[in-house]
Amino acid sequence: MLGWLRRFTPLCPAGHLPHKGGDRLGARRCHDSISPPVGEMPGRAEGGIATRLVLAIAMTLAALPAHAASKAEVEKMFRAWIDKDLWPSAQKAGVSEKTFRAAMQGATLNWDLPDLVPPGSRPKKEQAQSQAEFSSPGAYFSEKRLQSLAGRGGSLASTHAATLRRIEKRFGVPGEVVLAVWGRESGFGSAKIPYSAVDVLATKAFMSTRKDMFRKELIAALHIVDGGDRTVDQLKGSWAGALGQPQFMPTSFLKYAVDFDGDGVRDIWGSVPDSLASIANYLAQKGWQAGRGWGYEVSIPDGVSCAQEGPDLAKPISAWASSGITRISGKAFPSAEAKASGMMLVPAGTHGPEFIVTPNFYVIKEYNNSDLYALFIGNLADRIAFGSGPFRGEWGDVGKMLRSDVLAMQKALVAKGYDVGKVDGLPGYKTRRSLGDWQAKSGLAPTCYPDASLKSRLR
Repeated sequence: MLGWLRRFTPLCPAGHLPHKGGDRLGARRCHDSISPPVGEMPGRAEGGIATRLVLAIAMTLAALPAHAASKAEVEKMFRAWIDKDLWPSAQKAGVSEKTFRAAMQGATLNWDLPDLVPPGSRPKKEQAQSQAEFSSPGAYFSEKRLQSLAGRGGSLASTHAATLRRIEKRFGVPGEVVLAVWGRESGFGSAKIPYSAVDVLATKAFMSTRKDMFRKELIAALHIVDGGDRTVDQLKGSWAGALGQPQFMPTSFLKYAVDFDGDGVRDIWGSVPDSLASIANYLAQKGWQAGRGWGYEVSIPDGVSCAQEGPDLAKPISAWASSGITRISGKAFPSAEAKASGMMLVPAGTHGPEFIVTPNFYVIKEYNNSDLYALFIGNLADRIAFGSGPFRGEWGDVGKMLRSDVLAMQKALVAKGYDVGKVDGLPGYKTRRSLGDWQAKSGLAPTCYPDASLKSRLR
């Protein structure tokens, strides 16, 4: 393979800790929030690219199976694709020809982006299901980083107090939650967002592993330019095409970005009020329940099964309390929460902190579909608002299982009639609680998390 095919190195946006999507304790990878979907992340585009151009390219390459297209050839194909494939789609979607030509005339392929599949090459095969996939989540909750973000967030809470009060009054989302997302996504706006969004999205729409989704996002980006919120040159994003301080994908910008400073444009790049209000609007539109927090760290006593986890097993907070679950702070659950719904969350089973979360926790996950991400936001928000510290429960000795071992456990559980969710070697909440149920029925103390001692037992 040509040398330029080897240079697709992932670039983590500044302000991001590497993490993996879904409700899993994952390997360290880089993803944008409001970004290309991973697992259950929203926004996956439907449809495919079916044009005579692509068929012609495929036929040409089929005749030369042993040779990848050269870089120059791919660049030529890209220009043809813009005119013969992308423009009809953009025109059908209502993009003006003036905007399209102005944006795409200078568009260039960015060969340094990850997950590219140039014509004539094949997607990388998935790694064998034998890598150690589950590093301890403790590193995700870097105390040094959280303290730094909390300190800065507390200062900005005072600086932008009036704006945050207006935002909470309008959208119902607490200022500390908005600040936590802002800090996590872009370091409170300090992160560099250097890439041309048009170049990134066009590159990925033409030759990534998720062409259809990025085509949709590229056309949405052209609508942003058409609407006058940004010029092509001003449309800057991350390596995944996420835009501005909130790190919205273009489709999310069109749905959720707001003009909150009254200047007539939705500026999530340079305007703090617009950025903060857009984050709040996103969460509000996803169902944020005003007057409620995200959840509570708790202590689950012996005798209360950890296999009650999941958003589909919600109970009134009072029911969880009556079972003996208490807040780890020693405080009682708020009386106003007694009849409100809550869900058990044990992301490392009994080997880590335990939680009762509210529906707002799952709203945060709409921003990035990861339990660890939502816990990070919740903990940071509490630090900003109340001066809280780290979770008191310690992450135990988890993270050493091979993905292939977890996959084998999932298959064994499915064969026994359990619902583990997706059989993929990743221990989501359905896998965790099914494992806990099986442990209890087998006379074992439920831990609700895969470990090596269970490999020989669960077959």
